[in-house]
Amino acid sequence: MDDILFFDYNQKSSVLLIAFFNALIFSYLLLRQGIVENKNSCKWLATFIFLGGLYLCPFMLGYGGWYSIKSYREFLFFMPFQQLYLIGPVFYFYVKALLDKNLKLKQNDIIHFVPALGYLIYSLVVFISDKFILNEFYFYADGKDKDLDFWYQMAGLISMLFYLFMSLKDYFAYRKLSLQQVSFADEIAFKWIKHFTVAFSVILILRVLFFVLNPEWGEFGSKYWYYLCFSILLLYISITGYTHTIKTSLKPSYRMLKIEPEKEERKSKNDSEEVLAFEKWKKEITYLFEVKEIYKNPNLTLTDVANQLNTNRNIISKTINKEFEMNFNDFVNQKRAEAVIQMLKKGMQTTNTLLGIAFENGFNSKTTFNRAFKKYTSYSPKQFIEKYKL
Repeated sequence: MDDILFFDYNQKSSVLLIAFFNALIFSYLLLRQGIVENKNSCKWLATFIFLGGLYLCPFMLGYGGWYSIKSYREFLFFMPFQQLYLIGPVFYFYVKALLDKNLKLKQNDIIHFVPALGYLIYSLVVFISDKFILNEFYFYADGKDKDLDFWYQMAGLISMLFYLFMSLKDYFAYRKLSLQQVSFADEIAFKWIKHFTVAFSVILILRVLFFVLNPEWGEFGSKYWYYLCFSILLLYISITGYTHTIKTSLKPSYRMLKIEPEKEERKSKNDSEEVLAFEKWKKEITYLFEVKEIYKNPNLTLTDVANQLNTNRNIISKTINKEFEMNFNDFVNQKRAEAVIQMLKKGMQTTNTLLGIAFENGFNSKTTFNRAFKKYTSYSPKQFIEKYKL
């Protein structure tokens, strides 16, 4: 019987099997791309998708009849397919690798992988004890897979929620800094991270719901629907993640710019001196933008402005925040929008396209141009032209 029944191809097992092989294929493609292009983010995503594929195995093989056959059941018992303590850290370091292409693991980062290592050791101890030392099922006397124990599933869920929080924290910190330091923040916004974290969040929300609705996780029951949803989301992550890596490979290097935290000035000033300093720098910045038209540089950064004024980034950033009441990205794009409006009033749109005018004034994408223009005027460029009959 063991030799005949290898895998029962039914509706449930077949669907999960397809999802499993998709995970293997995309993890291979991403790993290969990561090795060829030396991109750590690809390697981390490949690992995440591979772990997702392994996560499906107990239920995929269970629905395929493996738990009903002694030799196959033992294989499922002793093989730790669901690496719940590893999925969270891998997710976290993938996000960090996207935000910093030069990211390298430090010695103190090893602590993130200690729980996963501990579970592997625990699984090895169980295997050696039951198969070689005791020669009987002691740990598995209850006949239930340890991967599906409630305590492990709950601890794994907490771990993944924690690393989701840490990833979002790092991403929002990055976004805040990018808005303060570059004029092309939309171009390096890594919108894929938002989509990725949303998909992962949906997986965890579904997991919580199933904990509430069906806490006996070791029993198969209605949990197929959770694994079906997981398979769909994993496929989405695989396809869009792989597509994202291809697109980023074609983008200019500045789009992978590393955003660094601003350093505080060492010398402190009293209130009156600070006000005078802000007024001085406001005039300098205004001259630089309105006379020298520095905004026409599509790759303009806070560092570029600071270097032209022979000062540091922190002073320029604080001046723009306080005197103009906006971040650097919005400030520069507002200046660009103002310049576009001046050209429209001169009728330049009759001899040039709107996008051409936008690019001439420093915008580097249609999306950023439309967003910035509407934020400044409350109208899209075409609506503005129609309203003012330009």
